[in-house]
Amino acid sequence: MSKKVLKDQPVSRRSFLTKGAAGVVAGGAAAASMLSAPAVLAQSPMVVKMQTSWPSSDIWMMFAKQYVDRVEAMSGGRLKIDLLPAGAVVGAFQVLDGVNDGVIDIAHSVPVYWYGKSKAASLFGTGPVFGGSATTMLGWFYAGGGEEFYRELTQDIMGLNVVGLLGFPMPAQPFGWFKGQVNTVKDIQGFKYRTVGLAADLLQSMGMSVAQLPGGEIVPAMERGVIDAFEFNNPSSDMRFGAQDVAKNYYLSSYHQASESFEFLFNKDFLGDLAPDLRAILRHAVEAASTANTSFALDNYSADLQKLKDGGVAIHRTSKEILAAQLEAWDKLIPTLEADAFMKRVLDSQRAWVERVTYYELMNSPDYVLAYDHYFPGKLKL
Repeated sequence: MSKKVLKDQPVSRRSFLTKGAAGVVAGGAAAASMLSAPAVLAQSPMVVKMQTSWPSSDIWMMFAKQYVDRVEAMSGGRLKIDLLPAGAVVGAFQVLDGVNDGVIDIAHSVPVYWYGKSKAASLFGTGPVFGGSATTMLGWFYAGGGEEFYRELTQDIMGLNVVGLLGFPMPAQPFGWFKGQVNTVKDIQGFKYRTVGLAADLLQSMGMSVAQLPGGEIVPAMERGVIDAFEFNNPSSDMRFGAQDVAKNYYLSSYHQASESFEFLFNKDFLGDLAPDLRAILRHAVEAASTANTSFALDNYSADLQKLKDGGVAIHRTSKEILAAQLEAWDKLIPTLEADAFMKRVLDSQRAWVERVTYYELMNSPDYVLAYDHYFPGKLKL
């Protein structure tokens, strides 16, 4: 077999970690004298399979690609990630099982999608809003004990062979798309509405009939009359789905999903097989992608919201009456969640974090609305 064939042929994870490492140890001196640095760097990469929960057309595939680009660059080409959209290997709501079973190595998704397996998963991004933003709650995950809680849930309680990390604090999700205006709680009674996770419990308690659907199924369901209102996440994704073709009233701001981040799921055995530096790259690339995703989201979400507005979509803020009713609905839902001992510990931890951290955030924040209205008078209609 020629050297060219050996160079171009991808290697398996085990082959890369065992044969490759053994060869370096056994022939280190000889290799050093016979191979130049460029030849060593040309070694075939380990190919890693990563699937998302998003259609190939969704902007979130570009967010996942930002992670892939950083991993490949930081690993010096030692890791090559095969990025796949929802359905390529498993369904959008099945990537957790896919990672657990080793069918895929990494997944890019959100914890709320595992609500059907454990309601507690929804607490890691789409739980009660005590006043903290998504940035506040991402801080809780890494500095307030949330990561250990998530390890306990996934590995000890659910018995899964996965490691989960969070990245990119999402802007609060819009209340969503409606054919007519909705300004009071009475206006939303009986609506067949798409959402996911604990938000389904919340909005059902407010009089809606809720269907939990993957993003790619939302607009077709709206067209068939299976639902008559919906939310997904942001102006860019919603516009790419064609939300503006089936509804013209877009309500921003809501407490149903106001503190969510992306989830990066890793097969635990896969991580355990890696050299420490590659494990570190996969972990810290989540942090790097989180910053890149935030910048990319602010740019695209704002530009696409303007496109929707220019295209005839009426942009509203959700009324204070509906927001207040959402908080009251959370108040009634929380005691039922706290009947579970683990969920109570998580919620107690989140409340304590928000009480301390958000006090600082709110006391320290200047009135940005005042400044914005000063320089762009009359644009905001709050």
